[in-house]
Amino acid sequence: MKIVYAIPNCNTVKKALDWLKDNKVAYEFHDYKKLGVTATQLTNWSKQIGWEALMNKKGATWRQLPKEMQESITTQKAAIALMIEKTSIIRRPLIEENGKIVVLGFDEADYKKALK
Repeated sequence: MKIVYAIPNCNTVKKALDWLKDNKVAYEFHDYKKLGVTATQLTNWSKQIGWEALMNKKGATWRQLPKEMQESITTQKAAIALMIEKTSIIRRPLIEENGKIVVLGFDEADYKKALK
């Protein structure tokens, strides 16, 4: 079963969920805001794609951080601590199956390739 890790009120997530529904792709939804995320999950994902790829540095959550805090995020350990504290900073949606990241973010071409 595919698990979609995200927050429900994100426009990118809404597009991704609509695509999944339209293409009859079964999934479970994991809401970071309600259910959180563990250091173990973030470490596993970081091993697969790198912690830098997991962090959304273009979003409002990152931009609202004080400059000193932004500059202090230079290691995986610091990034994971921040992602646990501020789950909105995790790039989304992240779709996982059997412990492996299938796709990150939303790009229709990537979804067609990875999820059909």
